[in-house]
Amino acid sequence: MRKRAGVHIVWDWNGTLFHDNDAIIGATNAAFAELGLEPITLEQYRELYCVPVPKFYERLLGRLPTDAEWEVMDVTFHRYYAEHRVRCGLTEGVAELLVQWGAAGRSQSLLSMYGHEELVPLVRGFGIETHFLRVDGRTGPSGGSKAEHMVRHLSALAGVDPARTVVIGDAADDAVAARYVGARAVLYTGGSHSRASLEAAGVPVVDTLGEAVAEAERLAV
Repeated sequence: MRKRAGVHIVWDWNGTLFHDNDAIIGATNAAFAELGLEPITLEQYRELYCVPVPKFYERLLGRLPTDAEWEVMDVTFHRYYAEHRVRCGLTEGVAELLVQWGAAGRSQSLLSMYGHEELVPLVRGFGIETHFLRVDGRTGPSGGSKAEHMVRHLSALAGVDPARTVVIGDAADDAVAARYVGARAVLYTGGSHSRASLEAAGVPVVDTLGEAVAEAERLAV
């Protein structure tokens, strides 16, 4: 199969292209309240957050949540998030970056662990869907890792070479997923992880998406 020319970017959505930190923290604290946990700040969230998500809750509870607790927290989180995401928007400069990358003859796609049925209309509503070869959200239960989803995503992109692909995201799991398929990764500090936790992933860490795109060009040369 013919490989596509140039570098391909796989973008993450939540905390990367979509600046939804306020909705994420509000939804997390709403879920915590169901178990009587104290609310946390964005800074605490960035220090403690990890995937799979039940491990994140373990860091706060001192134990893994039971199946019943996980279900209650998961349902609460998604209900609250759906209500409050409407006040969130794209990260600054996203629209211009997507246009510029495509105008240079390069390809890009979007892979998120947000539910597929919710993700697609949300992306479409911002008028950016046409910039992507594919838009894939999570199918199946929430709480897992991104690696297997990345395998399916890249397999569906005819002609995209993983070795010429760079994943841009805001979580250490994005770097894990990239490594799993033989791609590179650049991690962005504006989302769910602290800079220190991102740097532990052993990949470039940047403070803006413009820097992330520049780094993606350099990595995949």
